[in-house]
Amino acid sequence: MRKTLILKVDCENPDGEKIDLAAEAIRRGGLVAFPTETVYGLGADALNPKAVREIYAVKMRPPDNPIIVHIAVKDDVYRLAESVPRYAERLMDLFWPGPLTLVLKASGIVPKVTTGGLDTVAIRMPKHKVALALIKASETPIAAPSANLAGRPSPTVAEHVIQDLYGRIDVIIDAGPTSIGVESTVLDLTSDPPQILRPGGATYEDLRKALGKVDIHPSALAKSELPIERARSPGMKHKHYAPKAEMILVEGDFSLIVGKIMELAEHYAKAGRKVGVLATDESAPNYKVGVIKSLGNRRDLSLAAKNLFKTLREFDEEGVDLIIAEGLPQEGLGLAIMNRLRRAAGYNIITLG
Repeated sequence: MRKTLILKVDCENPDGEKIDLAAEAIRRGGLVAFPTETVYGLGADALNPKAVREIYAVKMRPPDNPIIVHIAVKDDVYRLAESVPRYAERLMDLFWPGPLTLVLKASGIVPKVTTGGLDTVAIRMPKHKVALALIKASETPIAAPSANLAGRPSPTVAEHVIQDLYGRIDVIIDAGPTSIGVESTVLDLTSDPPQILRPGGATYEDLRKALGKVDIHPSALAKSELPIERARSPGMKHKHYAPKAEMILVEGDFSLIVGKIMELAEHYAKAGRKVGVLATDESAPNYKVGVIKSLGNRRDLSLAAKNLFKTLREFDEEGVDLIIAEGLPQEGLGLAIMNRLRRAAGYNIITLG
């Protein structure tokens, strides 16, 4: 068991000495969990194959699942990518720092272990002062998937990282809760037109406004598991975001969803299951059976995204063995939320209306 150092820092004014301690761990090949605006990441030197392999081992992450490389200055894109099209520069100007990951052809300096064996590299610049300070102090791009055990809900506070990885990694930087709560959007710029491989914090609508035409990979919208030979992005192929409990997602007309969930909750509770209902403010008062938790107002999808992974972990803490979840509208951040809910449910979906 490793000794894990926990460093509490202010999210707006991180202590330079503490950041330097964490950066020293990165430089010597160690693993550091740190906050971004999306979720907490588990970072290592992206150009150090041994350190990146350690990420896979600690997370128990499948080796064909590529890792996003985080940078603090745009110039690093030109080192990490073989070529950078002009519209990539426009996207960087519009969305960076922020929750958009760009997939480009990888240059020779990027180890294959970082790319999951692909000839492309996924790059983003996080919009978080702690993350940017850590990358700058480490003097290297940082490879960082979410700082959780593979398959579990992503961490949005340091406590989630501690639950999964304490004693397995070198440093956890605690700077409070993340602001977005779902991972970055992954946009493949090697496709024509560019294609969203994983929906996230940068919305389809905003990307389409910037580029004119953007495709969405079928796996990002799927209601059943699609066969994917090679994952071109994290979140495409393997089980992700899942609580320990079994999960059912009920989608469709909202007026029908509530009645169906009430029916299911009663049925499973009578069968001896400890039921949790993942609701919204509008519907929560209707449910009388089970542990009821709300993501917030259905019209405030940013709040739902922020609460999603935290709430799934809370159900686990309460010992729920079945979660029945409401579907949400798919516009804006709703596309990312529904992608996470479908995958968390293992595509155990009931569609109504």
